[in-house]
Amino acid sequence: MEQSNNVTVFILLGLSQSKNIEIFCFALFLFCYIAIWMGNLFIMVPITCSQLNDQSMYFFLNYLSLSDLCYTSTVTPKLLTDLLAERKTISYNSCMTQLFTTHFFGGVEVFILTGMAYDRYVAICKPLHYAVIMSRQRCNTIIIACCTGGFIHSASQFLLTMCLPFCGPNEIHHYFCDVYPLLKLACINTHIIGLLVIANSGLITLVTFVVLMLSYIFILYTLRAYCAECRSKALSTCSCHITVVVLFFAPALFIYIGPASTFPEDKVFALFYTIIAPTFNPLIYTLRNTEMKNAMKKMWYYQLFLEGK
Repeated sequence: MEQSNNVTVFILLGLSQSKNIEIFCFALFLFCYIAIWMGNLFIMVPITCSQLNDQSMYFFLNYLSLSDLCYTSTVTPKLLTDLLAERKTISYNSCMTQLFTTHFFGGVEVFILTGMAYDRYVAICKPLHYAVIMSRQRCNTIIIACCTGGFIHSASQFLLTMCLPFCGPNEIHHYFCDVYPLLKLACINTHIIGLLVIANSGLITLVTFVVLMLSYIFILYTLRAYCAECRSKALSTCSCHITVVVLFFAPALFIYIGPASTFPEDKVFALFYTIIAPTFNPLIYTLRNTEMKNAMKKMWYYQLFLEGK
């Protein structure tokens, strides 16, 4: 344990060593972060203030937006600060905290996406039993299970990393604290721990992605028996979900399913699931969703009417 306290501060090497690129990235990611907050609040507030929250699809969407906000907030504020800083440092305790919270909210989001796929499966494949199966009690249970799954996943990653002794190099080749970059800094053989990380993050990501894709394939197969109007509405909803799933899972699979090592491309792929995907999620879920757009219009009209009074 004494050995692990030899390094008290880590240096984050960030996205680039060029100041001009860092300034450009700061402006871009600041815009993205503001868009993430505004977009997700524009989803959460209308759902919470309307009857949409009584529908399980929007109930899950509300929690997905909340997890998106929390997830990106574990990484983006620190990244924005470091892009303007001369020396990018993070304490050992802050690094471990960031690792835990990133994997916790990332895990919660993965499991919520699975819950949303299950909701769509029941709605399309078992419509007569939908109200009974997706009761509010069942929805609450699914959210609790998502949080529990995220905590177990995160706690295991956290404990594996906490056990590592850091006694030499302290430069992390990344813009945030993640398991693989930290494994490179440990002064013991991390082969077995690397395999455990793959078994945890890699398998969870892969299995969840396969299950999600199979569920949507089964849904699309079932839609053949529906009328054109119903099929069009269901396809619109499912296409939004599939787009979000691919944006989030594809880069995560590239990083976590491979060998326990880091590559320069990892930073770019990590940007997709920490910043870029959360930026586009609100647009994907609202632009093709008539009910969502109507709820937003009603809410803002109501606010303007009250202000006029």
